Amino acid sequence: MSGGPAVQISIESACEKQVQEVALDGTETYVQPLSMSQNLAKLAQRIDFGQGSGSEDEGGEGEARGQEWGKQEQEEDEATVKFQPSLWPWDSVRNNLRSALTEMCVLYDVLSVVKEKKYMTLDPVSQDSTVGKTPPVLQLLGKKKSLATAAQLLLKGAEKLNKSVAENQENRRQRDFNSELLRLRSQWKLRKVSDKILGDLSYRSAGRSLFPHQGTFEVIKNTDIDLDKKIPEDYCPLDVQIPSDLEGSAYIKVSIQKQAPDIGDLGTINLFRRQLKPKSGTQPWHLKLEAAQNVLLCKEIFAQLSREAVQIKSQIPHIVVKNQIISQPFPGLQLSISLCHSTGDKKNQKSTPDKNKPDDHLYVLEHNLHQLMREFHKQTLSSVVMPHPASAPFGNKRMRLAGPMAYDKAEITSLQQSEGLLEKIIKQAKHIFLRSRTARTIDSLASRIEDPQIQAHWSNINDVYESSVKVLITSQGYEQICKSIQLQLTIGVEQIRVVHRDGRVITLSHQEQELQDFLLSQMSQHQVHAVQQLAKVMGWHVLSFSNHVGLGSVESIGNASAITVASSNGEYSVSVRNGPESGCKVMVQFPRNQCKDLLKSDVIQDNKWNYLRGPHKEVHWSKMEGRNFVYKMELLMAALTPCP
Repeated sequence: MSGGPAVQISIESACEKQVQEVALDGTETYVQPLSMSQNLAKLAQRIDFGQGSGSEDEGGEGEARGQEWGKQEQEEDEATVKFQPSLWPWDSVRNNLRSALTEMCVLYDVLSVVKEKKYMTLDPVSQDSTVGKTPPVLQLLGKKKSLATAAQLLLKGAEKLNKSVAENQENRRQRDFNSELLRLRSQWKLRKVSDKILGDLSYRSAGRSLFPHQGTFEVIKNTDIDLDKKIPEDYCPLDVQIPSDLEGSAYIKVSIQKQAPDIGDLGTINLFRRQLKPKSGTQPWHLKLEAAQNVLLCKEIFAQLSREAVQIKSQIPHIVVKNQIISQPFPGLQLSISLCHSTGDKKNQKSTPDKNKPDDHLYVLEHNLHQLMREFHKQTLSSVVMPHPASAPFGNKRMRLAGPMAYDKAEITSLQQSEGLLEKIIKQAKHIFLRSRTARTIDSLASRIEDPQIQAHWSNINDVYESSVKVLITSQGYEQICKSIQLQLTIGVEQIRVVHRDGRVITLSHQEQELQDFLLSQMSQHQVHAVQQLAKVMGWHVLSFSNHVGLGSVESIGNASAITVASSNGEYSVSVRNGPESGCKVMVQFPRNQCKDLLKSDVIQDNKWNYLRGPHKEVHWSKMEGRNFVYKMELLMAALTPCP
């Protein structure tokens, strides 16, 4: 108000409910008020709708109803609370509204008095300022003592909080270590030896190991962290210690090299080489154990390859020097298998070779070798023989059938022999080399010889040791009528199997010159076959045809082919001789009456002999117009065909 403390004024509303009962503990039970619908129904019951109708006949009935109404009201008043009915039915509503208006007016008056100062002013009671006055020095000492007590309480609380936080972190670290240990146990084999926890990296749990190595690692608790500092996000309470010879990364390097200029180095592949970038969410101990087991796997496979290289007897012995195996599948071709192991030092990283170029990578061989090595390792691990019947010996099913099927010694020996891992790798290297050499030979012929054209369609679905390619020899513009030469080449390990369109089968060795000579002879025969098909289309007659001509100069590559065709009326004939080395030679034979340089004979007197064909004349084939051989032959036949 004017300056003193405010005075609180309590305003309590009047009780609108009637008290029904007061309990012993002072609790009051009120009569629940009627709802609007119940109150309206009660008021409607008090209205006499028959009153005031004005009929004399109903007067007696109205009085009787009035008496009955009065009796009912008297009974209700006696039963509950005495109630005096009013003359107007809405009298109670009016009374409630009037009381509410009165209370609101009183509230308005009180608020006006408190708010406006002209009616009344409220001042606090004045007190004596001299009573209880404390000197400033004592007040300062009291405040200092109070602050010291509060500071001491806060320090004690902070110490308790630090101790509780440290205990919680230690308990959390212990719980995290146990959870990580449980996760490690679900993925790796662990055992407890005295006070140490040891794990197994080898493959002895799944079978027998190929490499004599213990492969044990120790699980330790990571304590290299300060509790006072913030814990990093990549912190792991568990760590593993692996043997020193399994640290770092390892992979097997397979390279195929040839010093000859026709192919050169085929390429290099790296097997079981893992990426150094870890994935998000992976634990460091998991990456370390996977890398160590990969090193152990590479060493096991290389040990098996070295063992087979020493045991296998071949014409050219295999060489095993330290971590490298050198073999010669073909003369002049070198297969090198190396074990590359880096421990992560900077010196070793500098000595590692650079990554191969994309053109120098053998993706097909890498995929095949991955499948081969993992399948071999799986077979080695699952070498445990399942139970067999007591009447049959243990071993292969075919060996058990040797007795009932009466196998001879050769069949039993073939069943007992099995190819090793190194032999399979050498066979795949031979196939890859032979396949690349075949593709290079076909491409070189296609780029060097324009007529006829040679096309190669390689199959996408191939075997590990076999690949197929379909070779088509066609002439440009005459693909529909010249379909005689279609070859199916099946490239194996040491030889190439060629299947002709008519079913003939020819086997070629791994020598490149054989395949090149064969394709050149087939291209030479294609020209003669094309002339035969063209003669049928243009209505000429084929007089003679031979794929292997015994006359003329001897070809160093294959044999020459020849064909003789005659026009429809028989006046002209065309002879074609085509060889892989000598090339094409075309001769035309004219009628005798058109040969002006032919000497007249006194023996032949009849003119009918003049219609016989005279000697052959060679065509200057290089001066003929046309884009290819078949087109030139078509122009020549069209010029010699008589007009109808």
